[in-house]
Amino acid sequence: MAMPVISRMKMRMKNGIAIYGAFIAAIALAMPADTGRAELTAARDRQDLPALDRMIAADQKLSQANSQSAEGFYNLALAQSYAAEVAMEARDKRKSERYAEDGIESAQKAVALNGGSAEYHRLYGDLCGQVIPANPLMGALKYGQCAKDEIDKAIALDNKLALAYVSRGVGNFYLPASMGGGVDIALKDFDKAIALNPKLDDAYIWKGVALRKVNRNAEAHQALVEALKLNPNRVWAKQQLEKTPEK
Repeated sequence: MAMPVISRMKMRMKNGIAIYGAFIAAIALAMPADTGRAELTAARDRQDLPALDRMIAADQKLSQANSQSAEGFYNLALAQSYAAEVAMEARDKRKSERYAEDGIESAQKAVALNGGSAEYHRLYGDLCGQVIPANPLMGALKYGQCAKDEIDKAIALDNKLALAYVSRGVGNFYLPASMGGGVDIALKDFDKAIALNPKLDDAYIWKGVALRKVNRNAEAHQALVEALKLNPNRVWAKQQLEKTPEK
């Protein structure tokens, strides 16, 4: 028996509302992640370690609730990496080391669940590298190869991932020239990152830090000024600019 016209219209309206509702729900689910990432970066920029600790705790609960979510472990690892960064900027090496080692564990899980992500490998390598300045001898012995291998994997997977070149550059900045690193090698990586993404403030900050190390102060000052134009809220960039002479 054919369905009456009015009944068919009601059914279509009901289906349409259901589809629209599902669409709105999907947007609602996506929004907190985007907002959370912006809040995470803002906390890093203003060096707000208590806020980062709260975000780490929230991400830990989410990753425990869904142990098969590579993105969940990545988000946790990113928060831990930012916390390690801020702790190092505050000259608390021991705390920075703890955050980085916790982040390594999170990043390993993300990579295990999605080994095809260049960004996941980059972050894993970055975290391995973050341990080294906090504990140069033991850190280099335990994590030096991890830092190199994971960032190399990231670049192999995506040779246009600008942040991967920043990560590699930071590693080369801390690695002595006698071991294949040094400022000149690091600067090539930072310039490569800038060429790929001219709006990446991290690349300009590290370029400024590297140039200042070899007394190229005018160029260092210019790079740091550019970093702050791109991200005026980055406290660490302001601190680096304050200690860099214009000439």
